[in-house]
Amino acid sequence: MSTPRDTPTAHAHGNGHRIGSVLAIILTVIPFWLVMSGPTLSPGWTAAIIFAFAIVQIIVHVLFFLHLDTRSEGGWTLLAFLFTTVIVVLTIGGSIWVMYHLNTNMMPMPTDMGGGH
Repeated sequence: MSTPRDTPTAHAHGNGHRIGSVLAIILTVIPFWLVMSGPTLSPGWTAAIIFAFAIVQIIVHVLFFLHLDTRSEGGWTLLAFLFTTVIVVLTIGGSIWVMYHLNTNMMPMPTDMGGGH
């Protein structure tokens, strides 16, 4: 009698987890090396590369560990994940935008408050 570990989908998930783990490790080690090796690139390029690796790592985690695709639960899980992603991006982006423009939009304070001392 076969056990759940002997089924083809269990083997596929096992290989997927191994591939996902290897990719996650590589996507972590490269930015870490980039920062720890010293100033090889400009700070702007370093930040952009780290951000790109972070986005790719999110995709790896979603595909290999969360198993979100269009087939899982008729695509509703993926749709809920995408909706959550849009809301989070809008919230964080809006917050950064407000904080960045907060100084510009503040009323200037007078330097002399009329104390006269």
